[in-house]
Amino acid sequence: MSSLVQLDLPPQQSLLRRISKHPVLMHYHRLFVLIAVINLVVLGHALGSGNWWSSGGIALDKLSNMILINFSIAILVRQQYFINLLFYLATSVPTSWPLSIRRVLGKVYHFGGLHSGSATAATVWFGIYVGSLFYHQANGLPGVSSGLLSVTYALFGILVFMILMALPPIRARFHNQFEMSHRFGGWTALVLFWAQSILFVDANRGEMTLGNALLSSAVFWMLIILTTSILLPWLRLRKVPVEIIKPSSHAALVRFNHGETPFAGSSTAVSRSPLMEWHSFANVPTPGEDGFRLTISRAGDWTGKFIDDLPSHVWVKGITTAGVGNVDQLFKRVIWVATGSGIGPCLPHLLSQQVPSLLIWATRNPRKTYGDELVDEILAVQPDALIWDTDAKGKPDMVKLAYQAHKAFDAEAVICISNKKLTWQVVYGMESRGIPAYGAIWDS
Repeated sequence: MSSLVQLDLPPQQSLLRRISKHPVLMHYHRLFVLIAVINLVVLGHALGSGNWWSSGGIALDKLSNMILINFSIAILVRQQYFINLLFYLATSVPTSWPLSIRRVLGKVYHFGGLHSGSATAATVWFGIYVGSLFYHQANGLPGVSSGLLSVTYALFGILVFMILMALPPIRARFHNQFEMSHRFGGWTALVLFWAQSILFVDANRGEMTLGNALLSSAVFWMLIILTTSILLPWLRLRKVPVEIIKPSSHAALVRFNHGETPFAGSSTAVSRSPLMEWHSFANVPTPGEDGFRLTISRAGDWTGKFIDDLPSHVWVKGITTAGVGNVDQLFKRVIWVATGSGIGPCLPHLLSQQVPSLLIWATRNPRKTYGDELVDEILAVQPDALIWDTDAKGKPDMVKLAYQAHKAFDAEAVICISNKKLTWQVVYGMESRGIPAYGAIWDS
């Protein structure tokens, strides 16, 4: 285990640069604002020269298109195949490119801002659409039926409820309820979207048959694409056997060997009750071996029950999906900063040795908690790793350790896998000093 040269943290950059690197202005929020601005521009056009609202009626089809466009972005950007494509495109640039470009591409995992921004915009457009339908019916204008209004009101209520459950304070406090509201609410909303679209097309088809009107409707074909996108992960749902080693009451090392060997930097969603609760963990494939492992630490009710009552089988669905750790491919040398079970997402990258790296890992009594085998496996590929025993030494200053390691190893970037508070401390502590840094943003 290495010791680092003791260096004091340098001053942070100018106030303006520090503000631009603050978590409040992270790329996730910038993408959210971008989506909001684009939709406001369209709304301005609709209220002005677009003339979507007039004495002769309201352009319900155009409002419907705005809802569809935003919801399509919100759903597709969360699709696992699309996520993997985003990461592939962002990390395929050579490390010879300027660091200024590569450091921005490394923020690819902030794509969730597109999801939340588009979902929020779609709900706002939907509210406008509801008011427009009511106006149409109240004024005896054509194209609106009582059935269409009823379905639309129900759908709007579900969308507003889902938005409220997704607000950060509520999502953090009631995470399980947030997940269920999005799962069951999303499925219900999809069914209602189908019903609403068919009713709308039927009310406005003129002399056409309903079948021909649907086939000529862009909404119909887009709903088919969105429905397929939502169904795809569930079509791969299966129950698979696992082998589990429990080195302590705090951790479980779970081995899968059901015919899949995922790539380093990916994650797998697992569940013991597939309709109720899913949790994603970083895959740990071992070079030259089939299958993979997951490192599960006690960090809540689900993980605690998992460790106390080890299952023989778990459910998996979808495909392995790229995660934040994949951005290491953009850099020539990186520092991995982890605490506790954060070693799990780091481990596959350390084992693959594709990118020169140095590990800093702070955890309670690592050998007692995670077992000698895992610690020895880490030291075999990271003999200079700094493994900090918090039971013996107390909690370290991870920002200072990350900076010292960055200078000693001549790294280009720091990747932190820890809890929310410490991850943001390290990321901001590095970026406010001009060092590219990356870590989870808890947007799922």
